[in-house]
Amino acid sequence: MRVRRVAVLGGGPGGLYAARLLKLTDPACEVTVHEQGDPDSTFGFGVGLAAGTQRKLAAADPDSLRDVLAAGRRHDMRMTGSDGSAADVVRVRNDRLIGIARTELLAILQRHAEKAGVALEFGARRSADELDADLVIAADGVSSATRENGPFGGRVTTGRGLYLWAGTEFALPDALFAPVTTEHGVLVTHAYPYSAERSTFLVETDETTWRRAGFAEIDVAPEASDEVSLRYLERAFAEQLGGRRLIGNRTRWLRFRTVTCERWSAGRTVLLGDAAHTAHYSIGSGTKLAMEDAIALVDALRTAPDRASAFAEYERVRRPAVERLQELARRSALWWESFPLRRHLPAAQLMVAYMSRAGNVPLPRFAGTSPDVVRAALRTYAGEPGPADPAAVTEWVLARQRAAFPAEPVHVDLRDPWGPDGDAVLAGVGGRAVRLTGPAERGAVLTRLDLGERLRIETGSLVEVEAPAALRDDLAAGLVSGRCDRVLLSEEEA
Repeated sequence: MRVRRVAVLGGGPGGLYAARLLKLTDPACEVTVHEQGDPDSTFGFGVGLAAGTQRKLAAADPDSLRDVLAAGRRHDMRMTGSDGSAADVVRVRNDRLIGIARTELLAILQRHAEKAGVALEFGARRSADELDADLVIAADGVSSATRENGPFGGRVTTGRGLYLWAGTEFALPDALFAPVTTEHGVLVTHAYPYSAERSTFLVETDETTWRRAGFAEIDVAPEASDEVSLRYLERAFAEQLGGRRLIGNRTRWLRFRTVTCERWSAGRTVLLGDAAHTAHYSIGSGTKLAMEDAIALVDALRTAPDRASAFAEYERVRRPAVERLQELARRSALWWESFPLRRHLPAAQLMVAYMSRAGNVPLPRFAGTSPDVVRAALRTYAGEPGPADPAAVTEWVLARQRAAFPAEPVHVDLRDPWGPDGDAVLAGVGGRAVRLTGPAERGAVLTRLDLGERLRIETGSLVEVEAPAALRDDLAAGLVSGRCDRVLLSEEEA
């Protein structure tokens, strides 16, 4: 379809990228980006772009990706054990992932948008209703006024854990996942370099630790950073920071908001990126989702006969991918919110638990890419390093699980093993040996494994998890990660 005039609300990565792709597709189309902030007023530190996203950006617009890659910084990943020991560290090669300063990414996308003929307007708050356009792309972020004031069926849920985005004035050698235990509880950092002189340094904690440390009592002005928390975190992570300071940029404690919408379009307006959906930062990024949305939306507009058909095609293509990532992100968020319970795990086992936390990385695949890490975890699990062939790891683990024990069957069918439903199971089990049974579908099995981990840690129960034999890779990862003591394979369909 041909569109005469397009207005984009929001000058973030998704909005700018959609605007450029539209102009590249149809140079005659008038495209204007309306951003309420000033060009130099953006806040935040670095963002990450994984290999899969880079491939999609390369296919859609290799010129802008070339500049992004040149400005970005590649890095591997390190994790320290839950006891915080510097001697207990594992490293995973992952240099296809790049970090880039958000300011630099926006500057690149602004430059390429203008080069394509996009008009950029800054400094005025605009609404979809007041814009003279045939089509309005609302890329106005997680707090989208367009979504909140429109018939999109938007819903926002808030996580239990708390997190804080900070930065450093030096580049870490790798992405770093490191827990520390303070007098108030456990804090964990997810940190990564995004330039030769800077790193993102995100810190996450549970509400109990947050309150014990006095963070709940700190009042921070909207444009200011929480300097009291930053100074506390500098002391807590002094080893990881090498004694250097953390820097803030509107830095304060937050709870993650997950956005979902019943529909992504209404009339001439379509939602894009965080305005339509969010996924927890521990498994995806708003930048990734928004830029991939932009590709799909412009493809749909190019091939569909009319606006309504284009919007329907855009949502048909993107919604399954987004909902899959949101489900992975939900599981990942629950894992991080319960992280303090894993203080007993050494780094190699913790890394396997981390990689398998959402069911997205099968144990044999991880064994193929990071054999040293997996073999170290297998040594902790079974006293020997396991097979050299990654394809043989699952059967090797299953063959070395704990001997059978008498167990009381407990049928469970819940969504959040760490929430009230999980509390009820714990209260009913009371430390007895149990066999967790339930629906055969994979999501339910992954949840049973998570509940098994909670039971083992909090009640000392012996836990057997019953599940279809087809899910043996997930079950093996659960055994190695300490989510259960043994598994019982059934012939049910997963």
